[in-house]
Amino acid sequence: MRVTDVRGASVARLLPWTGTGGKPCYVVGDGTGYVSRKADEVEDIQLDMAYELLGHADGLLTEPGVTAPEIHFLARRLTESLEQVQRIAESRASRLEAALARPEPEPQPASAPPSEPQPQSNSETSP
Repeated sequence: MRVTDVRGASVARLLPWTGTGGKPCYVVGDGTGYVSRKADEVEDIQLDMAYELLGHADGLLTEPGVTAPEIHFLARRLTESLEQVQRIAESRASRLEAALARPEPEPQPASAPPSEPQPQSNSETSP
């Protein structure tokens, strides 16, 4: 779910955690506040954990004799990680969409470049 304004551009950031009952949490701001900085930190941790889990999965799946409970545990962790990464992607896509939807400032009319000085004739000194 995305929170949007009348033009359809996102105006709120989806946070990388949920509220009571698994409901999505949002923050509205310019992205520099305390909650936004904490969200950035949590996203970084979640992405790092996803990379580590992929490495663990690669190693576990190439080992002989892996048990069904080990595979099940791995599948649950991979599912959780994929949900987190999907949430991060949705949040970042919404923010990118909002940034691209903002009207660009009107270009200011450029002042005419200074013309080159014209040689001035001085009738008093002309031959």
